[in-house]
Amino acid sequence: MPTETLIQHELLRYVDHHRQHLLDLLQTLVRTPSENTPPTGAESACQRFCAEYLQSCGLTTDLYELHQIPGFADHPLYYPGRDYKGRPNLAARRPGSGGGRSLILSGHIDTVPRGTLPWSRDPFSAHIEGNRLYGRGSNDMKAGIAANLFVARALHDLGIPLRGDLTIESIVDEEFGGVNGTLAGRLRGYLADAAVISEPTFLRICHAQRGGRTAQITFRIPAAGILDDGMESGIEAQVAWFLSQVPVFAEERRSRAPAHPAYSSPSNPVPVSILKIHTGPWGFSEPHSTANVCRIELFWQTMPGEDLASIDSHFQDWLARTVAARPALFDTPPQVEFPIRWLPGSAIPANSTLIQEFSASAAAALGGLPPVAGIEGPCDMFIFQQHFNIPAILWGVRGSNTHLADEYVEIDSVIDAAKALLLFVHNWCG
Repeated sequence: MPTETLIQHELLRYVDHHRQHLLDLLQTLVRTPSENTPPTGAESACQRFCAEYLQSCGLTTDLYELHQIPGFADHPLYYPGRDYKGRPNLAARRPGSGGGRSLILSGHIDTVPRGTLPWSRDPFSAHIEGNRLYGRGSNDMKAGIAANLFVARALHDLGIPLRGDLTIESIVDEEFGGVNGTLAGRLRGYLADAAVISEPTFLRICHAQRGGRTAQITFRIPAAGILDDGMESGIEAQVAWFLSQVPVFAEERRSRAPAHPAYSSPSNPVPVSILKIHTGPWGFSEPHSTANVCRIELFWQTMPGEDLASIDSHFQDWLARTVAARPALFDTPPQVEFPIRWLPGSAIPANSTLIQEFSASAAAALGGLPPVAGIEGPCDMFIFQQHFNIPAILWGVRGSNTHLADEYVEIDSVIDAAKALLLFVHNWCG
C-alpha cells in the first residue's frame, strides 16, 4: 500500500478512535457561553479555553486585542460602533518545515444570544439526544471550532510533520455583520495560500456566499390613544400598505440581480425577508392603546458581483415609490437606518485548485464527492477572497435551528467534517 494511503488510513483511524474526545471538546465549547450582544460581547472565556487547548497541542498562541493592531480602526473595511474591550482574537501557528503551502483554519467563536424564545433544553447544556447535540452555537459554529482544534490535536499526537505553515484562528464578532475580527486577523499578519472557514455547510464545499443588507424602517404618527379613528389613518394603514408592497420589492430584486452559477438552482436566489415587526411591549402589564410607532426590520440577500450603491439606490427608489403611491397615509415619511454593515456576496471559481484538492480529501474521508455549492447566507468569507486575495471555502457540519431556540448539530456530521478537514490539512500543507 502506498505511504500516502497508509497515512490517510492512520489519520482516519485517529478520528474514529478519538471521536469521544472531539464530542467532549464540542460540549465544553457549548457549555462556555460566548454570546455576541452588539456593541459588546462575551467571548473571552471561550477564547482562553481555546488558547490553552492549542498550547497543549504544541502550538504557539497569540491572544490579542483588536484595537492593539496598528491601523485597524482606520482601515476602509473597519466597521465602527463595536466595543472590543476584553474580547480578544486568537491565532495559533504550527510552523512548517518549508517548501509546502500555507493554510488558515478560521472560525468565529461568537454566537448569537440565547434570545427570549423558549428552549426545550438548556441552551448551554450541550445535551446529547440520539444523533443530536443541542445548544447555542452548537451548529453555528462551535462544531467547526472544535474540528479545527481537533486537527491540531491529531497532528500533535501522531507526530505528523507539515511542510507548509498551519494557522488556526478563532475570531470574535462575526455575528450581526461584525466581521472586524476577521479583518483584524489579516491585519495582524495571518495570511496564507488558502483558508478553510468552518461554517456549517451540511458537508458541502461552499465556494460562494450571498450578500446581505439589513434595513430598519420606522413608521410614526402622532399619538392619539385608544380612541384614535383606527385603520383608515392609523399606523396600521401605513404598515399594511408597506407590507403589501414588499413582494413588489422582492420581484424587482429577482429580476435585477445578476445571475451567478453558484446560485442557479434556487428558484429565488435573492430572497427578501421580514425579520421583525415591533410596536410595543406585550402583556397585561401594559395599557391597551393603539400604536403610534412601528419598526420593521427588512433583510434582503444579494449576489456576488452586486455593489452597495446600486443595491441601496434600488431600495430607496422602491421605498419612495411606495410612500408616494399613498401620500395621505404618510404625513411623516418613514425613517430608515442600516443597523449592521453591508455584507457583499463573494465567490471563487468552482474549478479552483483549492476546491479540487479539498474535494479529493473529502471523497477519501467520506467515500464520495461532496457537492460544491454557494451557501445560502452572508458571512465573513469575502474578507479573504476579495480583499486579501486568499482563496477560501466554507466547510462544515449539518444541523438545524441555527439562530433559533433548540439549535443542534448532527453528531455524525461532526465526525465526518473533522475527517475530511484533517486529510485536507495533511495533503495541502504537504
